[in-house]
Amino acid sequence: MGLLATLMLLFPAISQATEAAQKTVDLTSSTLGYTAIGIFVFAYLFVMAEEFTHLRKSKPVILAAGIIWAMIAYYYVSHDMPHVAEVAIRHNFLEFSELMMFLLVAMTYINAMEERQVFQALRSWLVRKGFGFRQLFWLTGILAFFISPVADNLTTALLMCAVILAVGGENTRFVSIASINVVIAANAGGAFSPFGDITTLMVWQKGVVDFYTFFALFLPSAVNFLVPASIMFFAVPNEKPKASDEVIAMKRGAIRIIFLFFITIVTAVSFHNFLNLPPVFGMLTGLAYLQFFGYYLKKTGEMEGGSSVGHVGEVIPFDIFNKIARAEWDTLLFFYGVVLCVGGLGTIGYLAVASEALYGGGMNITYANALVGILSAVVDNIPVMFAVLTMNPDMPTGQWLLVTLTAGVGGSLLSIGSAAGVALMGQARGQYTFFSHLKWTPVIALGYVLSIMCHLWINSRYLT
Repeated sequence: MGLLATLMLLFPAISQATEAAQKTVDLTSSTLGYTAIGIFVFAYLFVMAEEFTHLRKSKPVILAAGIIWAMIAYYYVSHDMPHVAEVAIRHNFLEFSELMMFLLVAMTYINAMEERQVFQALRSWLVRKGFGFRQLFWLTGILAFFISPVADNLTTALLMCAVILAVGGENTRFVSIASINVVIAANAGGAFSPFGDITTLMVWQKGVVDFYTFFALFLPSAVNFLVPASIMFFAVPNEKPKASDEVIAMKRGAIRIIFLFFITIVTAVSFHNFLNLPPVFGMLTGLAYLQFFGYYLKKTGEMEGGSSVGHVGEVIPFDIFNKIARAEWDTLLFFYGVVLCVGGLGTIGYLAVASEALYGGGMNITYANALVGILSAVVDNIPVMFAVLTMNPDMPTGQWLLVTLTAGVGGSLLSIGSAAGVALMGQARGQYTFFSHLKWTPVIALGYVLSIMCHLWINSRYLT
């Protein structure tokens, strides 16, 4: 009976797998295809207008994803292939799930460090030192470049912008140019680390570039940051603001949480490199490290209440699930909507068309990958990179590194081209704007071109 029951369970799965093996129908010239493209474009217009409409960017793309896949499923069901769409959407959802859980763990650690006042302590230290505007311009840029490979570029940019506003809030000229510098630095720093940006994480988890090879992009990323920064430096006011005497101390356990985050990254890399397991399982194991340490903090908080006491004297227990709840859920759900939308367009056949146009139509592959970066300045780099990974063009490792670099730093060309830029337009509203950034786009583009040339030169061994 047990064997019979097992076979009965397997038969539907075998049937679905056989059906899924059928080649999907090219629907790019159909009414369904045109409608799907229109829905995605319409949804993305709402994403780009988030600053003005205040409609969270996840909402339109989640709705668009549902409608697009419902249309695809209806087509296949009505043509006696009921499981083709099901298998296709499961494949896309699995890719999203791995990345989402990975990001959730990383965000939880960042939130835990923020709650332990790691970033606030760094900000107060910088403000107290009494640096001049030109010194702060370089300090905030360099820190953004080196923090974003570990923390994400959005968190890094917000932290550095808080320093900029605390020191030079009255000087619009300094706030504007320093914010542009931070956006460039955060995006460039995130490009040479598997953890620095969602796009690099996608490339690493897909397995097309191994963990250590990403660091070959360090010098090209540095060029992308340093070239525009060196030119913009001369426009920074040569003044020295009044120093603040604010002192913020890190809470108990802060240093140990930083160490646990490092161990979690080591675990994720080890799971992937030595055990051939997806990195997400290493990250989730690392989440357990934080959970156990959170339990320790919670149980010992009253005994060492001095560093865990709130402003009115109450003990504030450490709760790991509060940190999970404070994750960037809008970003995670936006990522879901984008992955499913692009996956749906790929099932319809549009990614095959785009792949042929970019990588199979005679265009030089280097130019094609440079064009991907320019496109990511207008459209978010997440759907652009997911589309490239779904196309999976036959490229050497050096070209995969190039498209990773361009997708990561191309968003710096415009303020709306990256999450860091969009966030800082809100944080430094009226001082850092779309047009203040656009003024420096030619200089940023120079850094973009030189970073590509640097990569082609120093990483030529990966291009064959």
